[in-house]
Amino acid sequence: MTLAGYTDSELELDLRWWSATNYLTVAQIYLQDNVLLREPLSVEHIKPRLLGHWGTSPGLSMIYTLLNRRIRETDSKWLYITGPGHGGPALVAATYLEGTYSEIYPHVSPDAHGVRALCRQFSTPGGIPSHVSVQTPGSIHEGGELGYALIHAAGAAFDSPDLVVACVVGDGEAETGPLAGSWKIPAFLNPARDGAVLPILHLNGAKIASPTVFGRTSDNDIAAFLSGQGWDPVFVEGDDPHEVFPAMAQALSNAHDKIVEIQTRAREGNPTGDKWPAIVMRTPKGWTGPHEVDGKLIEGTHWSHQVPLSGVRESPEHLALLEEWLRSYKPDDLFDKSGALIDDLADLAPKGELRMGATPYANGGRSLVPLKIPPLESYALDIEAPGALAYETTKVLGELMRDIYRDNSDENHGGSFRLFSPDETSSNRLQAVFEQTDRCWQLPTNENDDNLSPEGRVMEVLSEHLCQGWLEGYLLTGRHGLFATYEAFAMVSVSMLVQHTKWLQHAAELPWREPVASLNVLLTSTCWRNDHNGFSHQGPGLIDAVIPLAPGVVRVWLPPDSNTLLSVADHCFRSRDHVNVLVVDKQKHPQYLTLEQAHKHAEAGASIWEWAGTEGETNDADPEHPDIVLAAAGDVPTEEILAAAHLLREWVPWLRVRVVNVVDLMVLLPQDEHPHGLPESKFLDLFTAETDVVFAFHGYPRAIHQQLHGRTRADRFHVRGFIEQGTTTTAFDMVVQNKMSRYHLVLEALRRTRRVPERSQELAEFCRSQLQRHTEYVTTHFEDMPEIREWKWS
Repeated sequence: MTLAGYTDSELELDLRWWSATNYLTVAQIYLQDNVLLREPLSVEHIKPRLLGHWGTSPGLSMIYTLLNRRIRETDSKWLYITGPGHGGPALVAATYLEGTYSEIYPHVSPDAHGVRALCRQFSTPGGIPSHVSVQTPGSIHEGGELGYALIHAAGAAFDSPDLVVACVVGDGEAETGPLAGSWKIPAFLNPARDGAVLPILHLNGAKIASPTVFGRTSDNDIAAFLSGQGWDPVFVEGDDPHEVFPAMAQALSNAHDKIVEIQTRAREGNPTGDKWPAIVMRTPKGWTGPHEVDGKLIEGTHWSHQVPLSGVRESPEHLALLEEWLRSYKPDDLFDKSGALIDDLADLAPKGELRMGATPYANGGRSLVPLKIPPLESYALDIEAPGALAYETTKVLGELMRDIYRDNSDENHGGSFRLFSPDETSSNRLQAVFEQTDRCWQLPTNENDDNLSPEGRVMEVLSEHLCQGWLEGYLLTGRHGLFATYEAFAMVSVSMLVQHTKWLQHAAELPWREPVASLNVLLTSTCWRNDHNGFSHQGPGLIDAVIPLAPGVVRVWLPPDSNTLLSVADHCFRSRDHVNVLVVDKQKHPQYLTLEQAHKHAEAGASIWEWAGTEGETNDADPEHPDIVLAAAGDVPTEEILAAAHLLREWVPWLRVRVVNVVDLMVLLPQDEHPHGLPESKFLDLFTAETDVVFAFHGYPRAIHQQLHGRTRADRFHVRGFIEQGTTTTAFDMVVQNKMSRYHLVLEALRRTRRVPERSQELAEFCRSQLQRHTEYVTTHFEDMPEIREWKWS
C-alpha cells in the first residue's frame, strides 16, 4: 500500500497511462508514419521539420494523470490550465486518450488511423499549433505568450462555486511581470461564492537556454514568498516516478480536501481564515527522455526544452536513440492491435463532462445566459437642444451597470457580470455600481475603507494585466463583463488583448466552440482630457494596435455623448465573440443626441448631422456637392468640429458646410475588408466623391488614413488628431498643441474648400490671432479663454 490509499496496481496503471501520454507526445513531435512502431523506425517515418516542446510535457502529463484519478474518486469538476503552453502535445495526447479529442474531431479516430492523423497534424501545414491553443479541447488559455495562466484561472473561478482550477505555472513563466502579480488571488477569491484555484508551480529548472530563478531558489525562500501571497505550499520533489506519483497523488488529495473544507465552512457562515493550498513540484526537465546525446547531458537541462534529438533524419545514431526512446514506453502494451488504447487504461479517464477535455467550463458559450439589460430609457439624458447640456459622459454607463449587477445576480453565487478596473471605478465616473455592490476584498478592512467587502463584485486591482486577464477567464467560462481603464495604460496589457482577439478569430472557425460574450474594453480618462496628469497619461495607441486585427472580431466605437454611449454599450453587452473597444472621456462634455437619435446614429455607424451644417440653409444648396465636409470621430474632436462649423456659419454663412460624425470607426473600411464597412455608395453619400474632408480624430491621424485606403480619392481626407504633443496644461491647449483646435480646423477648411468664400482671409486672420491670444492667455491665467470655457453650440 502506498500513500493516500494508492495501491501498487493503481500506481502501475497510472504509470502506464502516463507512458501512453508521453509516447504520443514524442510521436507527435517526430513521426509522420509508423506512428505505433509496428515496424522498425526509418528516416521515411520522420517529419521533415521537427517542431514542438518536449521538456515540460512529462510533468504536465503526470498532473493530468493524477487529476483524472482524483476526479474519478470524488466526481468533482476540474479545469486544467497550463502556463507552460508549449506543452501542447502533452495536452493533445491526454485529451485524445480520454476520448474527447476523437469526439470533437472524428477524423482523429481512436485507432491506428487516428493516431497517425494525430501525429501528422501536429505542427504541420493545415494542422494544429505546437502549443496549447483554441483547437485544444479543455483549454481556455493560449499557450503562445507566457504570464497569464493564474490570471485566467482566477477569472474562471470567480462565480463558479463548483469548479476547481488546477493551474500549472512553469518556472520560466513565473519570471514574467503578470504572473508575479497574479499570485494575489487570495485577496479577491471568496470561498463562499467562488470556485477555487490550485496553483502547481512546476520547477524543472530551466528555460529554453538558461536556468530559471525559482529553479535555483531554495524551498524555504519559495515557501516564504508563496506564504506571503496568501498560499500554503507543499513540495513534491524527485525523479523516480514510483516515488513522485504517490507523493503527488497525496498532495493533490490533501489540497482538494483543504479546498472543500475552506469552501464548506465559508458557505456555512463560519470561514476558517486558512490560506489556500498550493503545490510546488520539482521534477526533471525532459523527464523520461534521452539522458545523454552525443556525450551531452540532456535530461534535466535546458537542452531538453524543445527537440532533444534534432538530427534524426541525418544521423543513424540519433534515429536509433529515438526508436529506443519511443520503445521505452512499450507501445505494444498500451495500444491493442487496432491501435486503440487498451481497456484497462481507457477506463482511467473520467466519464462524460467530468473529463477535463470535455468540461463545459472550457467551452463557456455552452452555459452562457444572455445578460438581462434594463431598458435604456431609464438612464438616457433628456436633450432639448444639441449641445445645450454638459454632462459627465460615462456616468450613465455606471448607472446602467449598477442595475445590470442587480438584475443578473444569483442566490447561489454572485452572478454573471463583473466590472474590472485598476482602482479607477469612481475616477472614471462609474461609481453608481457601488449602490448595488462593493469592491471585492478578502483581506482585513477598517472603518476608513470605502465600498469594500468580501461580498463585493467590482474587481479593482492596480494591474491592467490582472483586470483584463480576469475578465478573459470570466468570459471564456460563460459570463459577461467590462474592463475599464485609463486610455494610455490600456497599452500595458495590449498584447493580452491581441492574443484574445486571435483566440476568438480561430474559435469562430471551430463549430464545437460556442460563441462567448464579447470582451468589452472602456477607454476613458483619454489623451485629450488628461491635461491634469500630463504627457505620460496622454496616449491613444490602443486604437492603432487593434484596428489591423481580425475584422470578424474587432470593433472600435467612439461615442460622442452619453446617449450614444448607452446605445453602443447595450449592443456590446449583447454581442458575441467580439473585442469591443469603447473610447469615451469621463469629463463633462456637450450632449447632442436624444436616445432615439443615438440608436439610429450607432446603428448607422456614421451620420450627417444636418442641424450642424449649412447645406440646407444656403440659397444655392447642392446636396451632392457641399463646399467642405467637416467630420469627427470622438467626443473632443466632435466638439471642436462643431465649434469650427459654428465659426464658418458666423463668418461665411453662404459656404455649404456638411458635418459628419463617425461613431463606429470600422465603417470607414471598404465593405470587403470589414463586416461593418460601408458600401461605397453609402460612403459617398456621407463624404461625396469629390469634396475635401477635414477630419478631426480622437487618435493618431494615421489610423484614419489606414482605414480609408481603397476609398474614392482618399487623398482628399485631411486628418487632424493626436500627434504626440502634450503636457500638464489646459483642455483646450491640448487640442491647440496637437493642431486639432477649432481654429486649426477652420484654417484647414478654408484651404480645402471647393470655392473661396468672401471674408475667408479675414476669418483666417481671426483664427491665427485667436491661437496667439490663447497661448498668451493660458500662460498668464493658467486656464482657457472665457470664449472657450463658455462656448456652447447654438
